[in-house]
Amino acid sequence: MSGTTRRGFIAGTAAVGGAALVGSPTGAAVAMEEGVRDSAVIAPHDARYEDLVLRRTSERFFPRPACFRLPTTTEQVVRAVDEAVRQGKRVTVRSGGHCYENFVGDGAEVIIDMSAMRQVTFDRRRAAFMIEPGASLWSVFERLYLGWGVTIPGGQCGGVAAGGHIQGGGYGSLSRQFGSVVDHLYAVEVVVVDRSGRARAVVATREPGDDNRDLWWAHTGGGGGNFGVVTRYWLRSPGANGNDPSRLLPKPPATTLGATLWWSWRDVTEESFHRLLRNYGEWHERNSAPDSRYASLFSPLLITRRNTGADPGGFAMVPALDGSLPDADRLLRDYLAEVTEGVPGTITVTPPHRLPWLAAVKAGSLSQSDESGMFKAKAAYLRRRFTDEQIRTAYTHLTSTDHDNERALLLLVSYGGKVNTVAPDATALSQRDSIMKVIYTVTWTDPNREQANLDWIRRWYSAMYRDTGGVPVPNSVNDGSYINYPDVDTTDPKWNKSGIPWHTLYYKDNYRRLQQVKQRWDPRDVFHHAMSITLPH
Repeated sequence: MSGTTRRGFIAGTAAVGGAALVGSPTGAAVAMEEGVRDSAVIAPHDARYEDLVLRRTSERFFPRPACFRLPTTTEQVVRAVDEAVRQGKRVTVRSGGHCYENFVGDGAEVIIDMSAMRQVTFDRRRAAFMIEPGASLWSVFERLYLGWGVTIPGGQCGGVAAGGHIQGGGYGSLSRQFGSVVDHLYAVEVVVVDRSGRARAVVATREPGDDNRDLWWAHTGGGGGNFGVVTRYWLRSPGANGNDPSRLLPKPPATTLGATLWWSWRDVTEESFHRLLRNYGEWHERNSAPDSRYASLFSPLLITRRNTGADPGGFAMVPALDGSLPDADRLLRDYLAEVTEGVPGTITVTPPHRLPWLAAVKAGSLSQSDESGMFKAKAAYLRRRFTDEQIRTAYTHLTSTDHDNERALLLLVSYGGKVNTVAPDATALSQRDSIMKVIYTVTWTDPNREQANLDWIRRWYSAMYRDTGGVPVPNSVNDGSYINYPDVDTTDPKWNKSGIPWHTLYYKDNYRRLQQVKQRWDPRDVFHHAMSITLPH
């Protein structure tokens, strides 16, 4: 892996994933748009249209609606939605364009693109940070940290926008220490459509006496495209009081201590592969309690498929933790020793080193251009390590020679910790006792190879969960999957043979309550897609 940086490695393998404001939370946007009633309408004849068609991550999907709308204010969103509903046009919404499936483009006649609404400010009236849905995670981290010394425990893919990330739950390298992003969500503003077809903006908070609290709850893990168009989020940690912004969200570590380990497939046997995954999983079983001394450790293990050519390639692990801990060096050293025990061929590409926190975030952050490509992704939660049979299955598929795909990846990431201190029904995010997430991806560049690649990853995923009908049905090992990693195959009996509906995999016992919220706030089912919350029957 000589000359390969941590950022470059992730970019090549993981295709997948201010100033204080006083007064109106959208003061800057209103000032820019003074006298402008409606958002820009961009139709196919407009030169800007093709740029908006391409403004997405997956190159499998090319959304071509009758028009795009680019609002800059909540009022413009209300009018755009109202107009679409009155004209009987199917309307969808996107923020960063990172959906793994074609939920935005499929049949859409009007796409509301939220990329122009990207403010990150402090709202003194609500004593909370206001984040607009078009703000990228990188800009959120940068503005919160440089402006007030705080952050949210969001994801590593810097090009992902807050809009979909937050309402799906949101997690990242600080989640073991600070919980999910939605655990810090105080309020949300949503443009909804009532039974008469009228669009309006509603603010819902987590306050117990708020009549709209159910709408807030639905956006704490319910996923995008279900209830309306989110135009603002307000974040403030539970129990945080006062008006000092620097005390209302978590403070990240001052420094991050990280390293990069590498294994060449030339040196990896089935036995050493098994030992590595078993060590990694068992370590997380032992060290994922909320009070663990390793609460700050986040350690993605990115296992690329063995190449079929002369150079088989290799894979990496990129652990990092709070470098300001008094025993940080020992903690990292012990972690590396435990995970690599009995695993020959381990190469330390980057020795333990410290970076200021924001610099470390930037070094590991993926931009939208880094993530582009044709790909298919699947995922699952893990309550325990992979079973021995699952490890054998993973090895078989990652080293098989029966399929010549360009790039495939098994990605294991650290989870649990503070996330698991929240009750499963306190938020819509119901998976609250998992310790890892696992993501499976395959990427290709030749459109003619799409079906072959889809068939391959479907067979692999089905084999990993053959004991539970081809999908990760919640049990002692699995705990369903994450709605921000949607997979339409879970709705297809050909691939989901478990007899368990797809929504149980993603929402578990919270689905019925989400349906009730849907009935109240989107009774006409204006906002829907292939895996949206359905109205109760």
